[in-house]
Amino acid sequence: MTITSLLPGHLGLGTAPLGSMFRDVTDEEAAATVDAAWDHGIRYYDTAPFYGAGLAEIRLGDALAGRPRDSYVLSTKVGRVVLDEVEDPATRELGEKGGLFEHGRPNKLVHDWTADATKRSIEDSLRRLRTDRLDIVWVHDVAQDFHGDEWLAVYESARTGAFRVLQQLRDEGVIKAWGLGVNRVEPVELTLELDEPKPDAFLLAGRYTLLDHDRALQRLLPTAADQDVSLVVGGPYSSGILAGGTHFEYQDAPAHIVEKVARIKQLAERHGVSIKAAALQFSLAHPAAAAVIPGATRPSRIAEDVAALDETIPAAFWAELREAGLVSALAPLPTA
Repeated sequence: MTITSLLPGHLGLGTAPLGSMFRDVTDEEAAATVDAAWDHGIRYYDTAPFYGAGLAEIRLGDALAGRPRDSYVLSTKVGRVVLDEVEDPATRELGEKGGLFEHGRPNKLVHDWTADATKRSIEDSLRRLRTDRLDIVWVHDVAQDFHGDEWLAVYESARTGAFRVLQQLRDEGVIKAWGLGVNRVEPVELTLELDEPKPDAFLLAGRYTLLDHDRALQRLLPTAADQDVSLVVGGPYSSGILAGGTHFEYQDAPAHIVEKVARIKQLAERHGVSIKAAALQFSLAHPAAAAVIPGATRPSRIAEDVAALDETIPAAFWAELREAGLVSALAPLPTA
C-alpha cells in the first residue's frame, strides 16, 4: 500500500501543539481542536511521544475515543521513550527544540532508537492513544540533536534497530507504513540510498515550506519521486511565522526571516491571497507530496486551514513570487 492511497485526503492535523508547545494549552482547548478537525472532515492525525512527554498522545486518544477506528488514519513516532521518572521539562537537552514543551508533562524522555526501545515505544503509544493499532510509524528526529560523526552513530543505531523493527511490522501487516519523521534532509537522503530496509514515505518538518525548500529540492525530492516514496509535509507554517506567529525553527524568528515573510505578505495582499493558502498550496504542489499537516490548538485555525486549501490563487501571484526570488526556480508551483 502506498502512503498516498492510505491517507484520506491532503490535509491532516499535526498534534505537536496539543502537547502544550510554546504555551500551556488546556485539555478543553485540545479536545475542541480535535473535534473541529473531525467536523471539518480531517481524518489523518499525526502525533509523537515527544510532544509534551506523551501529553499530545493522551489528549488525541481521549478526543478520538469512540470514533470508528477504521474511519481515520493515525501515525505516531519512535525514538524517544517516555519514562515514569520526573524531570524539569524546561531544562531538557533538546538542541533547537529545548524548552518547546516546558508546559507538558514532567516525565523524563530518553533518546533510544534500538529495537527493544522501538517496541516499547509503540506499546506505550498504543496505551496513551487508547487504540489497538497504528497505521504509520515514523522514526523521529534521528540525528536531530547530534553533530559531526555522532549523528552517523545515532543513525546506525536507528538503521539496525527501529528501521528493521518497523519494516518487519509492516511486512507482517501490524502497521501499514513506516518512514522517517525529521526536520533534516540528510538522514532521509541516506535512507533512500539503502536497499533494505526501505521506507514507504517520510515526514519532513519545516524543510519544504515557502521559507525553506532549496535543500530538499536539490536531491531529496527528486530521488523520493523516482522511488515512489512520498512526502508528508510537517510544519508548513515554519513554526508559525507564516501563520501570523513569531517563531521560526522553534525559536523567535530572526530579522532576515521576518523581512522575507513581510515581502511575501506584501505580494500576497496585492493579489488578494492569504499567506496561509500560499503556504499550504506551495507545499502540496510537489508531485512527491501526499499531505500537509499543520498544527493547531484553537478550533478556528482548523477552519482557516480548510479554507486555505480551497482558496483560488491566481497564477500571477506565483509568477511574481518566483520573479522576486522568493521561491526556488526548481520548485513546482500550484496550477489553478
